[in-house]
Amino acid sequence: MRGEYQTIVSPVNTELEIQRSRFLTRLVRVESEQEARAEIASVQHEHPKARHHCTAFVIGARSDVQRSNDDGEPAGTAGAPMLEALNQAELSDVVAVVTRYFGGILLGAGGLTRAYRAAVAEATASATRLTRALRHETQVVAAYDAAPQIEAWARRQELTVLGSEYGADVTLHLGVAPELVTALCEMAAELSGGQARVTVGAADYLDLP
Repeated sequence: MRGEYQTIVSPVNTELEIQRSRFLTRLVRVESEQEARAEIASVQHEHPKARHHCTAFVIGARSDVQRSNDDGEPAGTAGAPMLEALNQAELSDVVAVVTRYFGGILLGAGGLTRAYRAAVAEATASATRLTRALRHETQVVAAYDAAPQIEAWARRQELTVLGSEYGADVTLHLGVAPELVTALCEMAAELSGGQARVTVGAADYLDLP
C-alpha cells in the first residue's frame, strides 16, 4: 500500500477571465465518487445559467479513481486538461469543477485546453495541503509515571498523538507507522517495566497534523 499522499485542507474558489469568458473553479476535498458527484451537483445548482460545468476528480491513496467530463465543450478540451492539472499537483481525494460563463469570443480547442488547465492549476496552487499517511491506530495503557515517557518517545519518533484519557491508568491513542509498531511495543515495555498494555489496530489513512 502507498504510505502517504496529499490532499487539501479546505475548499478553494478561484476565478480566471480569458477573452471575456469567466472560469470559476471550485476545488473540494472528497472521500468517494458519490461525494464528488454531490459536489458537482451543488455547483450546477449554484450556477444554473452557466454554459458549462466541466469536472475532474481523483480519489484514493493510489489515485486509482479518476474521472473527467467536458460537459458540452469540444471533446478533450476541458475534463482531460483539468485531470492532468490535478495529477501534476499530486493531489488525491479532490474534485475540481470549472464553471464557464461564455464571454462571446470563441477560444478554439487550444485556447479552451489551456484555459481549463490553468483554472485548475491556479486552484491547486492556492490550496492548503495536508498529508494523509498509513497508520495503525494504537492504544497504550500505562501507569502515570510511565505514560509521559512513552508519549515523549512517541513524539520524538514523530508518531501521531491522537489523544489521551486519564483514569486508573493513562491511555494514549497513537497513530503508528507500520514500520514503528514493533519499536513502540518494545519501548513501551522497557519504559513501564513490562506493565504497559499495547493494542494495535488495523492500518488506515489518517490526516497528519
